[in-house]
Amino acid sequence: MGAPYVAPSEPPTPLYAALDLGTNNCRLLVAQPTRPGQFRVVDAFSRIVRLGEGLGASGRLSDDAMERSVEALKICAGKLNTRSIRRRRLIATEAARSAANGETFLKRVAEETGLELEIINRETEARLAVSGCSSLVDRETKSVVLFDIGGGSSEIAVIRIGENRSSRLANHITHWTSLPVGVVTLSERHGGEHVTPQSFETMVREVEDMLAAFDSPSVDALASGTDSGFHLIGTSGTVTTLAGVHLDLPRYDRRRVDGLWLSDDEVSAMQARLLSWDFAARAANPCIGPDRADLVLAGCAILEAIRRRWPSTRMRVADRGLREGLLTDMMADDGAWRRARPRRHQRSFGPPPAGEERLKSHEGNNA
Repeated sequence: MGAPYVAPSEPPTPLYAALDLGTNNCRLLVAQPTRPGQFRVVDAFSRIVRLGEGLGASGRLSDDAMERSVEALKICAGKLNTRSIRRRRLIATEAARSAANGETFLKRVAEETGLELEIINRETEARLAVSGCSSLVDRETKSVVLFDIGGGSSEIAVIRIGENRSSRLANHITHWTSLPVGVVTLSERHGGEHVTPQSFETMVREVEDMLAAFDSPSVDALASGTDSGFHLIGTSGTVTTLAGVHLDLPRYDRRRVDGLWLSDDEVSAMQARLLSWDFAARAANPCIGPDRADLVLAGCAILEAIRRRWPSTRMRVADRGLREGLLTDMMADDGAWRRARPRRHQRSFGPPPAGEERLKSHEGNNA
C-alpha cells in the first residue's frame, strides 16, 4: 500500500517590519500582508523616549535621552531577532537628523542593539505619512491637506486627485513642506505646563509665520467650490488626543479614534476645552496622561495654524503614520499582495496597528 497523499501546504505568509525612532517616540510594527492594501499586525511596540529632549537648546542629543532610546531599541531588536522577517526598514527622523551627534548616536545603536537605522530626509517623511493614510481618503475626495505633527518637525502635504487615481496616494502629492517645529521643540521654547491663551496665541503665530513661506494652492483652489471635494487629515498624537477627549473615552481606544471625522466646530471646542485645563487636569485625562500633558497644547497650536491656513468644514483623524507607510510601500514594492492569500479565519487590518502598548497608555502617533 502506497504512502497516503498529503496535500501541499500553503507557503508561509512573509513578515515585514517597520521601526520609527522619532523625537518623542520609538515605535515598531511587525505585520504580514492580507487582502490587497491591508495587513495583519503580528507584533507591535511603542514607548515614549523623548530622544529630542533639550535638543533645541543644545543642538545635541543628551546622554539620558540616548540611554532611554537605546533601551527601547533593545526591546525592538529582541522582537525582530525572534522572527524571520522578509524585509525591514528602520528609520530615524528629526531628532537624529538635526542633532550634531545624531550619526554618532546611530553608530552606538548599531553596536549595542545590532539595528542599523537610516536617517530619512523630510520629503521621504512626508511621503511615508501620506502612504500610511491612503485608505482614509474617500473615493469622492478631490484634494486633501494631510499633516503629521511630530515631536521635532511637522510635515504637510497637499494632495490633488484627478480622474486617474494612482494606487499610491503619495503619487498625488503636488506640494509639501516640513516645518522645523514639533510638540517637543515648541513646548520647550514656550513652556508646556502652564499655557495661557496669550502664550498659546504666540505659539500659533510662530507656526503661522513658518507656514507663510510655503507656496501652495489656496483653500478655494483646493476645494473647487465644493466642501465635499476637500478636507484635512491629521496624523499625530495631537489629533488622536483631541478625538479621544471629544469622545470622552475612559481609556484610549484606537479602534474608535482611527478614521473618525471631526467637524471644524468640534475641533475648536476640544482645543478650547484643553486650553481651559491646567497641567494636572490634562495629566489626569486618560487620553492624555502625564507623559503628554506638557506637549498637547503645543500640538494644538500647530494644528490651529494649519487650520487657519486651510480652513475646512471637516477633519479626519488618523491613528497611523510612518510605520504604516513603510509597511505599505515595502509590501507593494515586493508584490506581496499578489501572492498573499489569507485564510478565512484570519482577521485583516488596514494600515492601523492593533494590540500594542499604547492601547494601555495612549502615547500619541507621531509626536
